Amino acid sequence: MRQRDASIRTLLDDLVSDGRILDEMVEVARSRSPEVARLPHLESRRHIQTLLSTAVTALDRLGELGDRDFAQAARLGAERAAQGVPIGALLYGVQACRSRALEIVVSHGRAAGIPDEALLEAVLDVDRYAATLERHVIEGYRAAERRLGRGHREARSRMLRRLLLGEHGGVPPHELNRFGLRADGRYHCVLAELGDVTRISPVEQSLSALGAVVGTVDGRLAALAPRLPPPIALGRTVPAVAAPARPLTEIRAVYGLCVTALRTAVRCGLAGLHDVVDLAAETALTAQPLLAELLRDALLDALRPGDDFHRELVATALGYLDHGLRLDQTATALHVHPNTVRYRLRRLHEITGIPALGGEPGERPGVLETTRLWWALRTWLGLAHRPDRTGE
Repeated sequence: MRQRDASIRTLLDDLVSDGRILDEMVEVARSRSPEVARLPHLESRRHIQTLLSTAVTALDRLGELGDRDFAQAARLGAERAAQGVPIGALLYGVQACRSRALEIVVSHGRAAGIPDEALLEAVLDVDRYAATLERHVIEGYRAAERRLGRGHREARSRMLRRLLLGEHGGVPPHELNRFGLRADGRYHCVLAELGDVTRISPVEQSLSALGAVVGTVDGRLAALAPRLPPPIALGRTVPAVAAPARPLTEIRAVYGLCVTALRTAVRCGLAGLHDVVDLAAETALTAQPLLAELLRDALLDALRPGDDFHRELVATALGYLDHGLRLDQTATALHVHPNTVRYRLRRLHEITGIPALGGEPGERPGVLETTRLWWALRTWLGLAHRPDRTGE
């Protein structure tokens, strides 16, 4: 800043040393970026204070600045990269501070009686410096990304395995913070069965941009996300599941549930992102394969998996249960007449002895018996579709 603008320099010195303004800047950055808000408050405060103090000194020689004058900005970018904060989230915070800083300079400058011409000149200088600072933040972030590269991805995966599988004990809070997690935070556990390794990087980038910590666990893409990602983040064709947000103390158990739910989704041919709550029944039943076999054999032992007619009867009964015991809806789904549905249900009852499904409402089985029937039918149909059993 030129010597004749000593009043501006005094103003800036006063603003930088004002703790209330510093706290306001921190809150602005945190409010604009949830990922930054998850970082320790004192750490954000320290960074902003250092950058503001450096800025006031640098403005005296604005035309002579070099890379060394922006070392703190580059260091900020590098630290956020190492912590797993997405570059977009970081820039939201930086740009929010930049805008607020200009507003504060204008409002306090006018209150101090500084002429508009001098104030405008100061604001332009501050904005030019802020733009260059922002560029160095980005360069520091990108340079750290290149240094970390694969090593950082593997470090994330190791940390996730420790959390989700319980390997080598727990993860201390300072290490959680390094990856952008908080010990007292609540996170959605997200799993995806990508199959094709070329899909991993795009999906990983999409989830990371939303503030998720992403890695590979047991061959699956795993993520802990502060908010539920939209289905498009994983792709419409990728089988994936997500659990409601839970504290990290429960995340290992939630992960086990997600694994079972994902297997269920894959087995059912479901694509896209599904809430484990929506797959609750299928997931619970899948977890008891031996019980499923015992139930199938007890209720449907008279049926032959290799008989096309028997498979037709079971598929019809399963469709009838899935459509809420509605003959019309079942018939529409199967492209047959309602009387055909009624006939098949009666024949299934005659062959197996299971309760008649197509009778009057008062004659239909209760909730628990219906659940057992649904489970047995589904299990039997899976057996019938195995290539080595179709000839029985």
